[in-house]
Amino acid sequence: MSQQSTAPPGPAPTLSEVLEVVEALWPLHLQEPWDASGLVTGRPEQPVRRILFAVDPVADVVDEAVSTGTDLLLTHHPLLLRGVTSVAADGFKGAAVHELIEHRCALLACHTNADSAPDGVSDAVARAAGLTTTTPLAPHPADPTVGIGRVGELPEPVSLAQLARRLAAAVPATAHGVRVAGDPDTPVRRVAVCGGAGDSLFDEVRASGADVYVTADLRHHPASEAREAALGPGADGTPCLVDLSHFASEWLWLPVGAAALRAALAERGHDVAVEVSVRRSDPWDFRVDHPAHDHGNADRPAHGHAGLDHPVQDESGQDESVQDESGHHESGHHHSGHDHRPAGRPGHDRPGPTPGGPA
Repeated sequence: MSQQSTAPPGPAPTLSEVLEVVEALWPLHLQEPWDASGLVTGRPEQPVRRILFAVDPVADVVDEAVSTGTDLLLTHHPLLLRGVTSVAADGFKGAAVHELIEHRCALLACHTNADSAPDGVSDAVARAAGLTTTTPLAPHPADPTVGIGRVGELPEPVSLAQLARRLAAAVPATAHGVRVAGDPDTPVRRVAVCGGAGDSLFDEVRASGADVYVTADLRHHPASEAREAALGPGADGTPCLVDLSHFASEWLWLPVGAAALRAALAERGHDVAVEVSVRRSDPWDFRVDHPAHDHGNADRPAHGHAGLDHPVQDESGQDESVQDESGHHESGHHHSGHDHRPAGRPGHDRPGPTPGGPA
């Protein structure tokens, strides 16, 4: 009969040692010029026993880190992406900084460096779409084998609707859901993806020959013009568009990044608890659908004049459906399988669209 080992855990790495491992996984030189990845709070010599991965350094996530005794909060989005002149605690960003420092919790952002690096954010989205082999959509100038976005081919073609449902089942439930532009029956095989806001990459998507582009935060005009071009003279209707929640698209990387960091630290003899936050930092809490919207026919295109091509409803609005961030409807429940409790609005300022890639 075997006995459990009573050997004490290995020595805790210092924060500087953890940063060495992080640099090997997601090198800072891969971040975009406008980005602010890197260490925000923390002493290099402090020991690190527990690490928490999250998308956003919002107050709810900071509270989770502090309440669980986390030594390092590693977020995808930077807290201080734009310059600040004060971190006084009477502002929400300053309050987050003070809370972390006062509880000896370091804060580290791995943003576009984790987008570009191998097994990064877009690789996670690509796997969720069913891609197994990809190349960068926008190769990095210093290393063309990595970069923003990914493009590849599915093992077998699927319909646009099937791909959208596959992605909807993979991401955390949000009020945003998964929005799709294109005929539901369109066969798709070549897929381009970009986690986070990716509407600055439409030229690269078209050049890649993708049948569909999976990204997040698609704004009206870039999306409209992309579809007009796809349906215009000499075009074949592609690329179709699949628009995910910004938070949900990047959440897919958290378990992957946590596992990679845990394994890399273990290779150095360090036993560190590396966990993924259970807090939802998507800023939207619920959506209200048009009363005539039929959730049983969600794949049906909604073309025509807004509100004029729907069946007439009575004035009571009794068919109106309200969906919250967990996917709950009055008529039923649609769970993603992820437990993301509501949180406040993201604690970062994302700059406007840039030519460098997603935010």
